[in-house]
Order: sequence, then C-alpha cells, then structure tokens
Amino acid sequence: MKNQVVEKSIEFAIDIITYCEILESHKKFVISNQLLKSGTSIGANVHEAQNAESKADFIHKMKIAAKELEETKYWLVLCKRAKSYPNDELGLSQKIHELGLIIYKIVSSSIQSNKTK
Repeated sequence: MKNQVVEKSIEFAIDIITYCEILESHKKFVISNQLLKSGTSIGANVHEAQNAESKADFIHKMKIAAKELEETKYWLVLCKRAKSYPNDELGLSQKIHELGLIIYKIVSSSIQSNKTK
C-alpha cells in the first residue's frame, strides 16, 4: 500500500522543480532558488520521518516538513502577487493546501497518540 503523504510530497516536489525551471527561464533566480529549497524540503523531511528513531523524532521531522510547507506557501504567494512573475499553471497553491491538510493531520494525530501513552 502506498504512503499517501510520501507520494503527494514527491509529486509536489516534481511540480515545484518544473515551476522553478519556468521561473528561471524568466530570470527570477532568487525566488526560484528559495522556492526550490523549501518546496523540495517538505518531501525530504516527510521521507526522513518514515525512518524516525522514535515517535518524538517522527513528530519533530513532520513538524519541520510543516514549517517548510509554510515557507513554500509564502514564496508561492509572492509569485502569485508579483505582476512580473509567470502564472502558476500547475495548481501549486491547491496542491500545497492538500498536502498541508495531510501533514497537519498526521502531526496532530501523532501528538494526540503520543499523549495517551
């Protein structure tokens, strides 16, 4: 059975790479670099969490993924609002929203189950 958050984080990272290539073709290097780092870091932390040393370590890594997700949202908002930036034809805002719902649910559930032990 596929792990939904792992799969969605990979798909999102691929879309971020594609969008950053579009940004770079428009010479938007600084934002592209920031967006590429934070957008791909979400999946890297989700992946790392899959081999956590403990429940607390898992929660910590997923919280880092959530922080990177919020940073990525910020860069996407800047791209959307800046008139000189290419439009997001990939639906990244919707995709990051969906990924965020999953990550925040995992963090919340993991914290709750950790408290009941």
